[in-house]
Amino acid sequence: QLQASGGGLVQAGGSLRVSCAASGRTLSSYTMGWFRQAPGVEREFVAAMAWTGDIYYSESVKGRFTISRDNAKNTVWLQMNSLTPEDTAIYYCAADHRRGSNWREAESYTYWGQGTLVTVSS
Repeated sequence: QLQASGGGLVQAGGSLRVSCAASGRTLSSYTMGWFRQAPGVEREFVAAMAWTGDIYYSESVKGRFTISRDNAKNTVWLQMNSLTPEDTAIYYCAADHRRGSNWREAESYTYWGQGTLVTVSS
């Protein structure tokens, strides 16, 4: 199971860090991803860290968001800086252990957390 947490209300320009903790499995061999979904919008890719250590970001968050992981703690984080109201969404973490997938696509992930709401006020 994946448990996302750390969402909340923050002013534009502020920072927030969301976490994703895994139970029942070891994350070291998994690719971890973050997606987000705003009201009325399809779920979109935010960031991913493959089991190889390769990192991917969407263009909309590159340079502002940082994904990191601690396999010993079975936890993945998404540090979000310079937040804007357009970053308001429910943020979901996801995991998968397959190889060779397109980690920017939600269909590539088998396991999903329940989501944590991030609201950025203007």
